[in-house]
Amino acid sequence: MTQEAERKSARVVVADDQTVVREGIVMLLGLLPGIEVVGAAGDGEEAVALVAGLAPDVVLMDLRMPRCDGVEATRRIRAEYPGTQVVVLTTFADDESLFPALAAGARGYLTKDAGGDEIVRAVHSVLSGDAGLSPGVQRRLLERLADAGPGPAAPPAPPDGLTARETEVLLLIAEGLSNPEIARRLHVSTATVKTHINNLFTKTGLKDRAQAVRYAYGKGLVRPPAG
Repeated sequence: MTQEAERKSARVVVADDQTVVREGIVMLLGLLPGIEVVGAAGDGEEAVALVAGLAPDVVLMDLRMPRCDGVEATRRIRAEYPGTQVVVLTTFADDESLFPALAAGARGYLTKDAGGDEIVRAVHSVLSGDAGLSPGVQRRLLERLADAGPGPAAPPAPPDGLTARETEVLLLIAEGLSNPEIARRLHVSTATVKTHINNLFTKTGLKDRAQAVRYAYGKGLVRPPAG
């Protein structure tokens, strides 16, 4: 961490859908040196709007929120407002939460048992260009790399300008999941799923779910079962 980053107060937005938790985090951060809380959001949509209006340095982002989850909000913030970094602050440290968040552009990942000093370090680390990961998350990343080994070739890049989340929705359609089932799988609202489907249909020229399944197989995103 540079001395300049330590001296400068980081302007932070807190995003968490639980009011008591959100207010507690804001209160804690207000007592910490080097942190200035400039806004608090109750869901991902509100977090993106606050970033647009306030241009904070960092968003402390919960993951499982209504309307727009933390992964999708992180992806939008990093794509539209690259001057704002994201540090995930969540209850969950499982692979299904950790890796999508990092893939969406989060530079830090902490669980909610992190102390104030750890939060300050993570915030200033990401502002200095480093990763702000808790020790447990760092261990999980190393274990994942060790378990992966050489591994198979990387999956093909999303075609036709699809985003990673739109491709994820497409694959779940190919699995035969309904919109509510996809929403539960991705921890987002059904309305968000419909938006992703409309976007991917527009980009690919698809008309219905049957065409979407054929498209996924035709593009090599899904392999037919053996036998």
